[in-house]
Amino acid sequence: MATKALGQLGDFEIKQLKVFKTVVECEGFSAAETELNISRPTISNHIANLESRLNMKLCKRGRGGFALTEEGAVIYDQITLLLSQLDQFRNTINNLSTSPSGQLRIAFSDWLSIDERCMLPKIFQQFHRQAPDVELLIEVEHMTAMEKMVLNNHLDVAIIPYHRRLEGLNYIHLFTDVHYVYCGEEHPLFEVPENEITDEMVNQHKLIHAGLKPHEEVYQQLSQMNLGGVSYFYEARIALLLSGCFISFLPEEIAKPYVEKGQLKAVAKETKQFLLGVAVISKKSTQPNRAKELFLQTIGELHHDAEDAPPY
Repeated sequence: MATKALGQLGDFEIKQLKVFKTVVECEGFSAAETELNISRPTISNHIANLESRLNMKLCKRGRGGFALTEEGAVIYDQITLLLSQLDQFRNTINNLSTSPSGQLRIAFSDWLSIDERCMLPKIFQQFHRQAPDVELLIEVEHMTAMEKMVLNNHLDVAIIPYHRRLEGLNYIHLFTDVHYVYCGEEHPLFEVPENEITDEMVNQHKLIHAGLKPHEEVYQQLSQMNLGGVSYFYEARIALLLSGCFISFLPEEIAKPYVEKGQLKAVAKETKQFLLGVAVISKKSTQPNRAKELFLQTIGELHHDAEDAPPY
């Protein structure tokens, strides 16, 4: 099928491209309705108009489900590249102004947004006073996803448990957590005196772990244990611990409120422990981004007494 010359792209055409991209990422029209907050017939009209404009079939939809055509897959890749370049152009222009503006995309691991040691309320307060025109886009993401998103320019800044150093990223180490093995009050180990608990006893019980490739210290611990399930987010791990069926490593500060209420208990603390740092990551780049630079500067000022390096 011959394609038509696309011609100029205006706001309406850009909107059609964004709708198509969202439909692809939602793997169908139904799921895209919620994401786009528009009706399925409207989505269908946008896709039909885009196909008519390009004179090619972009996707198959029907009883067999949603699927991209070969042309649709190529168009999706090009739309992703185009929209990324538009965002980069917009941010570059915004960063040429005398004061920071545009968007700043930030993500955290699940508990860090409310961890007082991060001092995020103070960071946001100080940053907003100096850059009130910057729009903050905040997400909670998986640690490995955040590393990729920062490297691929989908995020400007992320705060993650620091478990490895990647080329292309800058790190600001904030603090270090000690992780112990915990069990819930209904677990068999809960009533056993600490001085009677051995590593062999602990290793027999099912351990919930993060499902990540750990650094060497963590690997040595996990390699001896009974890996019985995967949960990256601490909130889900705590729920599993409270069931009384599992044990899991948790940061001491995260477990503390549950320990104080008698719901969780650390076991074999002398031997079953490791250190894990928390760091701010950003991409090494010569491209100016005043909003990001100011945000990192604000973090540095408020965490001026932070440790210089992670503990491993």
